[in-house]
Order: sequence, then C-alpha cells, then structure tokens
Amino acid sequence: MPSLPELACERSGVTADKAFAIDDEDAKLYDKLGQDTFVKLSTEFYNRVYDDSEPVDAGGSQPVPFNSIFSKFTKESAIRNQYEFVIQRLGGPPLYSQRKGHPALMARHSQLPCTEASAERYMVHMGEALKAVPEIDGDAAERLYNYFRHTCFFLAVGQEVMQQRRVQWPPQQQGQHQQQAQAAEQMGQ
Repeated sequence: MPSLPELACERSGVTADKAFAIDDEDAKLYDKLGQDTFVKLSTEFYNRVYDDSEPVDAGGSQPVPFNSIFSKFTKESAIRNQYEFVIQRLGGPPLYSQRKGHPALMARHSQLPCTEASAERYMVHMGEALKAVPEIDGDAAERLYNYFRHTCFFLAVGQEVMQQRRVQWPPQQQGQHQQQAQAAEQMGQ
C-alpha cells in the first residue's frame, strides 16, 4: 500500500519535488517575502473562506456550508495559526510552536472534516489569495500553491486512512492501533 505522502502526491497531482520546492536553497521564501506578506496571505485566504457558504462534501451524509467547517475557530485565530505556522515552516521564527507546541498537522486538523472536496475548495481560495497579495511573485506563488495543495490532500488522505482503520479494527484493538497510527502520522509515514 502506498504511504500517505505518496497518496497525497497521487491525489493532489503534485509531485513531492514540487510540493517541497519551498525548501529549495534558492527559494528562501521567508527571507524573500517577510512576515507581513504571510499575514496578508492568511488574512486574504480566511476572509474568502469565512465568506464561503456554498455547500461542500465534508464526509457526512449531507453537504455542509464550506465556512461551517471552520466554525470551531474564530477567523482571527485561524489567520494567526496559519501565518505563524507558514512563517515557521519557511524558516522564520518559531512563532507557532512557541505559542501552541509541536505543529502536528494531522492531530491539529483531526477535528476538521478534511475531504478531497474540501481540499479542492480550500485551494480555490488559496489560489485567489496568492494572486491578491502583490508581494508574492509567480515563482513564490507556484511553490506555495503546490505546498498547500499537497498538504491539503495529505490531510484528506490521512483522515480517510484513519477512518478505514477505525472501521477495520475490532473495538478492543482500536486503542492500540490508534496510538501506533498517531505515532506514524507524526513521523509522516
């Protein structure tokens, strides 16, 4: 069976090389763009997300308004969480970890319904947000878009796999397997 990163590449259509081009030595996106640019990007993005009430398949029996996926969080906290994480991920100060601890993306998103349909909708808004921030040039926008797309699908595939495992395991084994699965997720396997 393919790994979660391999499945994310397959489903997102983004190769691992392109997904992680944000790490290339020539990119240096945090140094190039600066903290204020990522605050603008996250603000542009979440303004779009919180205004989007169109239905999306979030894995339940009925489609839900897209913005309802994020209803457990204030827009301000979502903006801050994202820009602090991205800044840290791109080599800036560890703002996110200093405030919230280890990023642990799978665990932090476990309460959100991450599906392929919601990943696609997320990326519509991220694509528009990337275009709306003039400080982000074409090369940086492409690198960031590919990273976000791969990550969205990594989360969607991860939730799908975890759900399949919960269904397959007898209840008495679920606790043991959930601990193993969480450890694997944190290691990116």
